[in-house]
Amino acid sequence: MSNLKILIAKPGLDGHDRGAKVMASAFRDAGIKVIYTGLRQTPEEIVTAAIQEDVDVIGLSILSGAHITLCKDIIALLKKEGASDIPVISGGIIPDEDIEELKKIGIIKVFGPGTFMKDAVSYIKTLK
Repeated sequence: MSNLKILIAKPGLDGHDRGAKVMASAFRDAGIKVIYTGLRQTPEEIVTAAIQEDVDVIGLSILSGAHITLCKDIIALLKKEGASDIPVISGGIIPDEDIEELKKIGIIKVFGPGTFMKDAVSYIKTLK
């Protein structure tokens, strides 16, 4: 059993959370403690929850197309709150041309459609 803890969040106005729930289940089944924040979370709510829950990683599921703006806001808030040591990953519908921009912002890994759950779980386990 892992002592790793991940916060799965759905930032912005996107109302589709099936992928986030599937990934949350995969992480949980792999022995990772999962905190799921639910739909339509603000960057402030996500960062506050991550700090309060003392998570090891934040996983963002974004399908709305606002991934760059939302990720910038979350990374900036983590820095402002002194929690920039919490790594942030993202998944969802993210165009290939935006992946490098997300990495420059501070997103350490981007998982796109078709990512095998076992690959995401293995990657998360390397973070602790």
